[in-house]
Amino acid sequence: MRRQDKADRIGEILEEMYPDPPVPLDHETPYQLVVAVALSAQTTDKKVNEVTPGLFAVAPTPEKMAALDPDQILEHIRTVGLAPTKARNLWTMANQIVDAGGEIIGDWDFLESLAGVGHKTASVVMGGVFGVPAFAVDTHIHRLAARWGLSDGSNVERTERDLKAVFPESTWSDRHLQIIYFGREHCPAKRHDLSTCPICGWAATKKRIALESGR
Repeated sequence: MRRQDKADRIGEILEEMYPDPPVPLDHETPYQLVVAVALSAQTTDKKVNEVTPGLFAVAPTPEKMAALDPDQILEHIRTVGLAPTKARNLWTMANQIVDAGGEIIGDWDFLESLAGVGHKTASVVMGGVFGVPAFAVDTHIHRLAARWGLSDGSNVERTERDLKAVFPESTWSDRHLQIIYFGREHCPAKRHDLSTCPICGWAATKKRIALESGR
């Protein structure tokens, strides 16, 4: 099956399963989404959603976050991965935003200049807040794109380019969320029987199925 035909069929399945996928991180403002996505690195969205209510209760805006010190921020996010580094980044980020006028700007260079914000976080914000076509690639998407033969899995930059090439630009923001939800619910990283998966069962190559089954 051609890569494009495979992507078209995958897109149809995902659209049927997740027609209107919500952003899985709780937030009320663009700034809070930036914070939540930055916290989600090497941490589950569930854990992030457990700590952000307390954090946003005391620091819902960049001004109030900047008024804290990193140790105070750390107290609210201690249970997430890399918490000390993230606390320092959130404080630095808040000050950067305040210095720039206090608002999140829909600009790639601005977002990626913020402490703790990489291309993935910027992609989530550009697509989810500003409606700019973006395909954020996280570990779920990187893994599934390789399993499905849509990318070679060499690095996330290559995966992003390959997925953008086979999925229509208008679907990018939803498609990345659909793949994330599918990965969590049907296509886990470990102890997964690819042959019975609703997508891997026909999209993965025999070589890939054998590799992951240890045969």
